[in-house]
Amino acid sequence: MTNTQVTHVQIDNYGPWTVTPEPRREVDLQTLQSRLYADLSQLIGNRGGYVFFSRFDNMIAVTNGLTVDDHALIQESVGNRYPVTMSLSVATGTTPAEALGTATEQLQEAGSAQDKSRREILRGRAIEAEFRSDDDLQIAHFDVVDATGKYTDELNEFDTFIQIEQGYAELMRYMREAYDSLSFFVGGDNIIAVCSAMDPEDYRDAVAHVHEAVDVELQVGVGRGAVAQDAGMAAKHALEECRATGEVVHVDRSATDAEPPA
Repeated sequence: MTNTQVTHVQIDNYGPWTVTPEPRREVDLQTLQSRLYADLSQLIGNRGGYVFFSRFDNMIAVTNGLTVDDHALIQESVGNRYPVTMSLSVATGTTPAEALGTATEQLQEAGSAQDKSRREILRGRAIEAEFRSDDDLQIAHFDVVDATGKYTDELNEFDTFIQIEQGYAELMRYMREAYDSLSFFVGGDNIIAVCSAMDPEDYRDAVAHVHEAVDVELQVGVGRGAVAQDAGMAAKHALEECRATGEVVHVDRSATDAEPPA
């Protein structure tokens, strides 16, 4: 079982704002979105968490270790620096999808994403310090096997992008449906998944499914930790073992009671 804390980040009234008093230039909107994501990545990352851009007007953060007061400070910082405000909803669950579902419901209960009167909502609760453990999070770092040789150095960039996105989309869907886990594209050919209590056979199943469905070959390193960055770094090191040895799945042994390599 995992103990995942997820924060749903939502820009308040963003759709109407983008066309008021008249439609804003797309380049300006893209710049605002990317800067906000970068700032949130740093603000949350400095506290051990991860944030994923999702649709940019909505973002999903893994915030184990962050308190509600930490969220309030982040919200205040953004409100002081941007022409838009954001609402935050924090929830926990035994799986990432469960936690996100609760966080989203709390935001929806506070009002519509396009409700002019809904501003800077902060709802939910964080995991108390005495209930945290080094095994709370399980994070998997996937990448495409030999993406450079198969795609980057062989195809034009758009066709390469299509191949990588097909693999990501299929993995994202399958991990959500089969394992209640949340997967996010993080650039290049890399996907980070915040996972339920999956074992090596589950990861082999997911990799095999993607290969069969869209002919994209993946490998994955898995790590655990009390906060997202600890688990994520363990997963990165495990992925390096895959690259060095040719393993499809490698679980970081330091945080899994000496789980044998897959």
